[in-house]
Amino acid sequence: MAEVIVSAFVQVLLKKSTSQILRQYGKMWGSTVYRQLKKLESTLSTIQAVLQDAEEKQVKNEALKKWLADLKDAAYDTEDILDEFNYEVLRQRAEIRDRMKRKVWDFFSFRNPIIFRITMMNKIKEIVERLDNIAAERSKFHLTEIGPVDRQYLSTERPETHSFVKESNIIGREEDKKKIVESLISRAGRSDVSVLPILGIGGLGKTTLAQLVYNEITVAEHFQQRIWVCVSENFDIKNIVKTIIESATQRKYELSDMDSLQRTLREVLGGKRFLLVLDDVWNPWEELKELLTAGAEGSCVIVTTRSTTVVSSIIGTLDAYELKPLSDDECWSLFERNAFSKGDAEKSADLIHIGKAIVEKCGGLPLAAKMLGRLMRTKREVREWRSVMESKIWKLNDDKILPSLRLSYNHLPCHVKQCFAYCAIFPKDYEIDKEMLIQLWKANGFIPSDLEEDMELKGQEIFYELLSRSFFQDMIIHKQTFKMHDLIHDLAQSIIGNECHILAKPQSISNTAVRHLSIT
Repeated sequence: MAEVIVSAFVQVLLKKSTSQILRQYGKMWGSTVYRQLKKLESTLSTIQAVLQDAEEKQVKNEALKKWLADLKDAAYDTEDILDEFNYEVLRQRAEIRDRMKRKVWDFFSFRNPIIFRITMMNKIKEIVERLDNIAAERSKFHLTEIGPVDRQYLSTERPETHSFVKESNIIGREEDKKKIVESLISRAGRSDVSVLPILGIGGLGKTTLAQLVYNEITVAEHFQQRIWVCVSENFDIKNIVKTIIESATQRKYELSDMDSLQRTLREVLGGKRFLLVLDDVWNPWEELKELLTAGAEGSCVIVTTRSTTVVSSIIGTLDAYELKPLSDDECWSLFERNAFSKGDAEKSADLIHIGKAIVEKCGGLPLAAKMLGRLMRTKREVREWRSVMESKIWKLNDDKILPSLRLSYNHLPCHVKQCFAYCAIFPKDYEIDKEMLIQLWKANGFIPSDLEEDMELKGQEIFYELLSRSFFQDMIIHKQTFKMHDLIHDLAQSIIGNECHILAKPQSISNTAVRHLSIT
């Protein structure tokens, strides 16, 4: 069973259940409905107090994880009921405003206020009893109550407008870049296409290194054509060939059959010394290599991958460049740059000492050092830094999710956690539109606010909070789009579990846990 994170959702439900509008109409619908709404608020508050502790302990306690899963199911049903209430409020308001209220009601109509009140009274009574039973079971797990941290209004510095692949922002990869550039230039007289794999674990900076090489002046002058293709887990040779053609020509192509694509590819690359970067390759790709022989002597392909199987499948290639972790000093420099402002007066000896202890836990991964630095930038007390350093999360044994990333997630405000986890609805390496994402957050009720203007502002604040902490990256300013690192996407997927589901084509779904669906 995937990890169950429900605290953010319960926090959103609390906001909905305590809204002034709902309380006002709850009184109008009778004292019984109003009392049940108040009881719902109380029960949710009782449960919310122990959720942070429960979510941290669930990894080693399957019964606790099951309790959280039951709570999440009940929370979704609660949301449905509150949404019914809110719908009726909006309907009545619209009716009054338009002065279209009928004098004679159909007694059996859903719009009949008596029928609505009786129906909703039963529904809310049942859900409150269900939540009460779940709340009573919390005593079995000896959970510690932790007061909610109210960070409704976020205060963060807006991120730099340039991507972190800008060379001046990179630490510890100058020598790696130099070696790869020299290797590529040295292949100038070779008649076959040279392939250089960059191999390393996730979060090590393979893509960053490839981008540094790609944008190096000597590389740009040496190769007549440079092409960048993000491959990811879904290796579709037709799509990749089409992307290569469109990137090289800066034009859209509607070709769909493989024969037309391969002939166009040969025309585009014919007689040119090209550099092709295939970023994030997970599967053998020999079939594609055969189509790249039309280029001039000295043409090269860079493949970034985590897979030794991909490397071993490439015949007649350069030796793989195995990217090493950053040194402790380099990792500290990256952490320090993100954790402190220039000339920061609060960079005390205690914070530096604790910070270096935190950096040792990063395993030399730039992504981990950067995200932890962004996290610690929001904390200034020694006790807060020590709490991160001594967190139990460092001891979790999870081969897929880095503890440093989970820590950064755990320190997000509740409603921001919910917004982040929802991003698993997008496929890996998908270019996400910022404004569309904020509208989806609003439509799903993830942004706690009663006013439309206020909701839009908070949606922007949540987005920039996640961007500034490196949950989002590769922001393209003029397009207002961004991407998520594969490891960050894995984190979101581990949190949301089966609630988000992506279909490559329309088909039936048997999993009843699915709440959000996207068809690519």
